[in-house]
Amino acid sequence: MKRIVSVPITKILTTIIVLLILVGGNSNRVKSNESLENASQSSQNQINLQVKDEGPITQSPEEILLAQMSLEEKVGQVFLARYPETESLKMADEYNLGGYIWFAHDFENKTPEQVLSKTTTLQENNPINMLMAVDEEGGTVTRISLFSQYREEPFESPYDYYLSGSWDEVRSTEQEKANLLKSLGFNMNLAPVADVTVTPEDFIFNRSFSSDPELVAKFIELSLEVFEEANVGAVLKHFPGYGSNVDTHIGIAYDNRTIDELRSHDFIPFKVGIENDVDAILVSHNVMTSIDFEVPATLSSAVINILRENLNYNGVIMTDDLIMDGLTQFASAPEAALLAIEAGNDLLISSELSTQWPAVLEAVKSGRISEERLNTSVLRILRLKLNLGIIE
Repeated sequence: MKRIVSVPITKILTTIIVLLILVGGNSNRVKSNESLENASQSSQNQINLQVKDEGPITQSPEEILLAQMSLEEKVGQVFLARYPETESLKMADEYNLGGYIWFAHDFENKTPEQVLSKTTTLQENNPINMLMAVDEEGGTVTRISLFSQYREEPFESPYDYYLSGSWDEVRSTEQEKANLLKSLGFNMNLAPVADVTVTPEDFIFNRSFSSDPELVAKFIELSLEVFEEANVGAVLKHFPGYGSNVDTHIGIAYDNRTIDELRSHDFIPFKVGIENDVDAILVSHNVMTSIDFEVPATLSSAVINILRENLNYNGVIMTDDLIMDGLTQFASAPEAALLAIEAGNDLLISSELSTQWPAVLEAVKSGRISEERLNTSVLRILRLKLNLGIIE
């Protein structure tokens, strides 16, 4: 806050009045004294007004929490690590993790009670409660409902429910999904899929709701409403839209669509998601040649800037897994983590935590990544956790 001192002003005024007395004689003393009082009072009023206008400086809850965190804790918050087969408590503590992402094999041989016990224990033993995330899209991607101990039949794709019933049927199954996740201690679903497909031969076809962007957008709006009501975080994917590209789990995908094509088609569901305050957006590993022909979207500041500056998204931006083949041919696992942060991602999905976490820590210590840049992402993640009631 700017500080203004009144003493120098008073001294100047006093000097001026003394000079006036010497020039004008004793007859002006009373008037001069009155002028001094009035001038001093006026100066003080101006001072008070200036201080009052600036008001008190306050901090948000996430800023207060950030100020109490060590550098190691900040680095840990930007990682959504693959849930390990053993020693999950030790790993969460050692790396100060922001969260875990679970896959199908993590559920296969466990009962619902055992899963809930695991997630509860993890939350109870971490100073900053964690994101517990999973991909439960329905259809070809069902990490939990794939196994009968959690649901009699796996969730079908949302579009199948739409075809066989109505929007009410879609809403009902999305509610069941959200409730299932919550009953097991999960607070984030890496869904809904906001991609718009082109042909049945597309890799993403069976995961997308429709080839009509307006229909996909309506599904996105419905799904986000359901998950918000259940207080479970939702993640739109895969920005800027998967289109007809090949599977980046097993190779590089080059997308040659123009930016105008993306804006008029693929961006539509993402815009609706942003308008409905989606919790996070996941960026694909596709190389968007019309935006940045050198690196995958995950590592491209040009792609991230479209979300921030053109689509006005201020929430959490996250990567897909940083060891997928569509990415590793451009950068090693440690370097990919650094490039992802430099590009503007906030949350990194990591299956190589033992190399990526130290790389980020060292990059901040060396100045390659500024602590201010790190703080920006950590604040978004903490704000997300506060909004979802994960931390208080």
